[in-house]
Amino acid sequence: MANVAAVSGSPRGMTAEERKVIFASSLGTIFEWYDFYLYGSLAIYIGATFFSQYPEATRNIFTLLAFAAGFLVRPFGALVFGRLGDMVGRKYTFLVTILIMGASTFLVGLLPGSATIGIAAPIILIGLRMLQGLALGGEYGGAATYVAEHAPHGRRGFYTSWIQTTATLGLFLSLLIILGIQTVMGKEAFADWGWRIPFLLSALLLAVSVWIRLKMNESPAFTKMKEEGTRSKAPISEAFGQWKNAKVAILALLGAVAGQAVVWYSGQFYALFFLQNVLKVDPQAANIMVAIALAIGTLFFVVFGWLSDKIGRKPIIMAGLLLAVLTYFPLFKAMTQFGNPALFAAQESIRATVTADPADCTFQFNPTGTAKFTTSCDIATSTLTKNSVPYDVVAGPAGSVATIKIGDATIESYDAVKAADQSKALDAKMRRA
Repeated sequence: MANVAAVSGSPRGMTAEERKVIFASSLGTIFEWYDFYLYGSLAIYIGATFFSQYPEATRNIFTLLAFAAGFLVRPFGALVFGRLGDMVGRKYTFLVTILIMGASTFLVGLLPGSATIGIAAPIILIGLRMLQGLALGGEYGGAATYVAEHAPHGRRGFYTSWIQTTATLGLFLSLLIILGIQTVMGKEAFADWGWRIPFLLSALLLAVSVWIRLKMNESPAFTKMKEEGTRSKAPISEAFGQWKNAKVAILALLGAVAGQAVVWYSGQFYALFFLQNVLKVDPQAANIMVAIALAIGTLFFVVFGWLSDKIGRKPIIMAGLLLAVLTYFPLFKAMTQFGNPALFAAQESIRATVTADPADCTFQFNPTGTAKFTTSCDIATSTLTKNSVPYDVVAGPAGSVATIKIGDATIESYDAVKAADQSKALDAKMRRA
């Protein structure tokens, strides 16, 4: 009957070996995602430690860019370790990727900040982030391939859906550990140095992961290809050197997968960043809210993986993308309304008008930290931005000092070169207005 079920494609029960494969692959990948997501979960502290020489807005941008550096190299990690997996097998590739990930994460916990070693700190941090991205690129695709090669006919979506839960569970684990450490040592000590502890704990997770991976067997599909000598001699050139294959890969990377990445990281990582850094919600409260949301949503990875075996992958992907298009803007607006009601009310009812000489108004992104924004217009718009106040700029007379009008109140800005000592006075006026 088992043979009949396999031939007919009807579902059968999961064997003990298949459960072991899914458990081992998923647990190791959870630890990998835990390492990767720690950076996002602790972005507010990392920005203050490694980009402390920049203003807050620029610091936040650099923190996000450093996080993005890991994603930029993930495709290369998939190619490099995918090729390695085809050469030596999935099991040993898993060991390499998890060692790189664990070591990189542990070193972030030891890395001195920019106040100690200057610009070398963010440079080394970005280098470690790129190593994490390389490792994760190989790990995640390798784990999905490993599980898929063990999946019976007609159940590949359900089996590999457990791998999809690992990213959410990894973030969930990172949030739980962060909350536990914050509760034990207090917020001030955590912000000072305690945020490094979750990175250092990755050494324990690394030891567990390596132990698990050493007990795994090679996938039967790879073993069969190796015995029969049917492995590809040049998988990368065959995949990308022929247009009929390359166009499929390009469409996947820049089409469906790109949209999925926007949905995923906006809904999980950026939502947390938005709560903490934009809405100024208490970091501990923000972590709890996101952790609850993750706990609710994780089950649906398995549900929709199972459903994809029934109705196909495309309808599931398209429905998810459409749902994000329809709900993300209202959801982030609702987060603002309930996360920071005062800010929401101010944004709805208050809009400032800056009247200034257009020649004094410049674009204020400062990636190198060398530019100085000292004109009255730049100081006015910077102050409004820092306080999350929306504004319009109206052209004023040439050579005039910029003014800020909020409701019935009009505040005169200043030129920093001529009146640097008026900075605190302007901030005080803004708060009263």
